[in-house]
Amino acid sequence: MAAAMGLRVSGLLSLSRRALRAPRPSSLPARRGYRGGSPADSRRDLLEIPLPPWQERPSEPLPAKRARLLYESRKRGMLENCLLLSLFAKENLNSMTERQLNLYDRLINEPSNDWDIYYWATEAKPTPEVFENDVMVMLREFTKNKNKEQRLRQPDLEYLFEPSR
Repeated sequence: MAAAMGLRVSGLLSLSRRALRAPRPSSLPARRGYRGGSPADSRRDLLEIPLPPWQERPSEPLPAKRARLLYESRKRGMLENCLLLSLFAKENLNSMTERQLNLYDRLINEPSNDWDIYYWATEAKPTPEVFENDVMVMLREFTKNKNKEQRLRQPDLEYLFEPSR
């Protein structure tokens, strides 16, 4: 049995080696993906995945909206925004008005690139007019970290179960 397994594994290895050495048939499409930002890059190989457009949820109850925004602030896909937005949400979501919650919802869900949000919050790039509002001002002020807090990890969720002050 072990000998048969050994033959199968060695057969697979030799097949893999042959496949690596064999020229790629021109009839097969090249793998798609981003290769880098060289100036001569036509970017024809860049695969864009369309995102569904952001839609406001006017009938969503405020507690559900706060809970959803808290979750979406914590689960961003890039560590910088996970830290920044989760801590911002912990500090501000409970005191935001419905209008501010809607603005924050649009801010974190409409842009298709999380780096844009990060650059706007850190003032590395100018904020588009559509997102320039009091919530963005709050986020920029929070990002400045004037109290020099250590922001190395997301907040624990126990604060959700503490009585309101």
